[in-house]
Amino acid sequence: MSFDGSTPSETVKRVSDSLGCSPTSAEVAAYFDKHDKLRHFREEFLVPKITELPPSDLSLVNGAKDCIYFSGNSLGLQPKNVKKYLEEELDTWAKIAIHGHTMGARPWAWAENNIEELMAKVVGAKTEEVALMNGLTVNLHLLLLSFYKPTKTRHKILLEDKAFPSDHYAVESQIRLRGLDPKDSMLLLSPKPGEETLKTEDILEVIEKQGDSIAVVMFSGVQYYTGQLFDMACITEAGQRKGCYVGFDCAHAAGNVELELHDWGVDFACWCSYKYINSGAGGLAGAFIHEKHKHTIKPTLMGWWGHDLKSRFQMTNVMELQPGVSGFRLSNQPILLVCPLQASLEVFNMTTMQALRKKSLLLTGYLEYLIKHYYTKDPAQPHKPHVHIITPSDPQQRGCQLSLSFSVPIKRVFEELEKRGVACDMREPTVLRVAPVPMYNSFSDVHRFIRALGEELTATNSCVFS
Repeated sequence: MSFDGSTPSETVKRVSDSLGCSPTSAEVAAYFDKHDKLRHFREEFLVPKITELPPSDLSLVNGAKDCIYFSGNSLGLQPKNVKKYLEEELDTWAKIAIHGHTMGARPWAWAENNIEELMAKVVGAKTEEVALMNGLTVNLHLLLLSFYKPTKTRHKILLEDKAFPSDHYAVESQIRLRGLDPKDSMLLLSPKPGEETLKTEDILEVIEKQGDSIAVVMFSGVQYYTGQLFDMACITEAGQRKGCYVGFDCAHAAGNVELELHDWGVDFACWCSYKYINSGAGGLAGAFIHEKHKHTIKPTLMGWWGHDLKSRFQMTNVMELQPGVSGFRLSNQPILLVCPLQASLEVFNMTTMQALRKKSLLLTGYLEYLIKHYYTKDPAQPHKPHVHIITPSDPQQRGCQLSLSFSVPIKRVFEELEKRGVACDMREPTVLRVAPVPMYNSFSDVHRFIRALGEELTATNSCVFS
């Protein structure tokens, strides 16, 4: 399953030509699945059956089949080892109780430390630059408390307009915490009129022009609504050249795209782990601080878990602060959250982000090809439902998510897809977020989704699917 320098569309056409079938044929999906070197990873996860999904209508679909799960951008599937690891810790608690802190399969006192190397590989960092702790927004607050040090002339935080609400609220509250007004210190960047995503050159232009007044540049790695992948390396270089700290919320990027947080010189980053990293709702989050700051940037708030492990339990009340991001720890991490994260990271460790990304480019490109084939706006048929993809068409500017804007009411589309065993994500008024995840989704999933979408639009709009 190689691109050979081809675009996803060219690869689809080349395969269909070799098979002697239409590019839209299920044979193409079957060929890609057969030659997918990562297809066995699906067996590491629990994929719900259609009959298990509450909204499904078994009169419309075979309930014995796996559902079409395209919601990994919101909540990843459960790794099969999660139950085993949780039961191990419940058993440890039941049988040896307090001794579980230093004994057992994963001693509680340093359980999260043992999987930070695996997480570091996923985000392109050194192990000592990563900490697993808290939730995403808590980590963002802790990081901003130390990296956002406004002065009279440099007090702004630059972020995209329509950032994920939690990011927006965190930045807003951090500004107010310093006695400043978000109207003056919160610099929101919107796409130009008529455009749906931000252009890199527009971001760089704002940094160049207003950089002397910007204290922190804080973008998402992948924009949650549009699915746009930002050029993090370029933004980091531009911001730091103007004297700004640069950080990223990588919630939709970690486990989705290749990250090189260390090599790009990113100052700080944070991410949740329950989307593409499959740790379960409210899973243990991650934080990154580049090693160049390990002796200069220190936590504003301290807790005992930031104390050096060698002397932590001596209880001297004299802080021996761990350098870098480890010093930002506050409390011991819930062992029951460590377990699912470990189960997922072990699967990631069986492959590489490069391999996952390679599959992702073709998987999402295949979805894009079929969407455009069937649902591009046709001036000759103005009443035929059509779909506009607001995610950038350049594969290098997106992850696996496509945000689809429909010409028909999105709530009805969403509900009818759910009846047909499709799990995806609706954002009113017009957008459906669809994320074929390379770790466990197949090309046949994509083809089934397109057929389900056709059936739904046929049923509700008398649109013939061919």
